[in-house]
Amino acid sequence: MKYKRILLKLSGEALMGDRQYGIDPERLAEYAQDIKTITDKGVEVAIVIGGGNIFRGVAGASKGMDRVQGDHMGMLATVINGLALQGALEDAGMPTRLQTAIQINEVAEPFIRRRAMRHLEKGRVVIFGGGTGNPYFTTDSAAVLRAIEVEADVILKGTRVDGIYNTDPEKDNNAIKFNFISFDDVLSKGLKVMDTTAFTLSQENELPIIVFDMNKKGNLLKVVSGEKIGTEVNL
Repeated sequence: MKYKRILLKLSGEALMGDRQYGIDPERLAEYAQDIKTITDKGVEVAIVIGGGNIFRGVAGASKGMDRVQGDHMGMLATVINGLALQGALEDAGMPTRLQTAIQINEVAEPFIRRRAMRHLEKGRVVIFGGGTGNPYFTTDSAAVLRAIEVEADVILKGTRVDGIYNTDPEKDNNAIKFNFISFDDVLSKGLKVMDTTAFTLSQENELPIIVFDMNKKGNLLKVVSGEKIGTEVNL
């Protein structure tokens, strides 16, 4: 395997499958099997998951809700998703730990860096819920922050498209895909890989990002094995 320890970033919307909202158990089971293929090969896996399938603080604020209140609701949504993913992973035979930035001791451990790293070393999949624990920060920012903290080799951003394009490939049939692109080029071209805070943090810490299609079975193993699929963002 090319990478020993990875941080997998999943959006909340990815868990919806073909539904309009909520969680699709079949999609969860598919993700769990893909993750198991790499843990069986000794890869250490940490996961950050969004909450957009349940609630978005930004969307709530746009309709008059207090932004801080909305963001805290979004953080709790990521914990719900984390619990659902944890159940699917354990059903597939993987030991897991759910750690949260907001203390909810009845359902998850509080995030403690040394404990998280110890879990990874023991082969447990660690799911980070609750974002950063602070409003105004996205789960992209949480993913980069946690990746740096646990010393991951790479951030793998699983999406429903197979990489980064110069325009939206779902709207433009002539969109051009990048197999590799530098951090500077992403910024100069105004491409939306992650929010600016997350992306800048990744760039400053020289942490590569690979954007790939998580919904295609076997792609996760291919990425971790070093195959050139998706788009790599690096220096």
